[in-house]
Amino acid sequence: MQLDQLTNNLPALFAAAFTATLFIQSGLDKVFDWSGNLEWLTGHFSKTFIAGMVPMMLGTITILELATGFLAAAGVIYFLATGSLTLIFYSGVLGAASITALFFGQRLAKDYAGAAVLVPYFVLMLIVMLLARPPLT
Repeated sequence: MQLDQLTNNLPALFAAAFTATLFIQSGLDKVFDWSGNLEWLTGHFSKTFIAGMVPMMLGTITILELATGFLAAAGVIYFLATGSLTLIFYSGVLGAASITALFFGQRLAKDYAGAAVLVPYFVLMLIVMLLARPPLT
């Protein structure tokens, strides 16, 4: 790999490293403090139509977050090995889906402040996708 290829893609690489850190930490927090997260979320969604689905939703979002984080980390390594941003692009897609799911839950629970906090992370995922998008053919 040439130095100019690395420097030209530094924004995508740093965005991917940030994404990896964000999602791996968040996913591992859910794994290692499952009961605490489940208890808080059960109360958070107690007055919504999804109250009975909290354990399944927590498992799903945990898997999505970990997959996003590890895909972003793998994407950085893959770029360094091949020069391709493909995995970073797909980590952005998966991350945007994860944040959208979290945003939906926050809005449903009428936690508008919590939903607003997610917006910068969603914008980051859009930036990751734009920086790493495959070339048009």
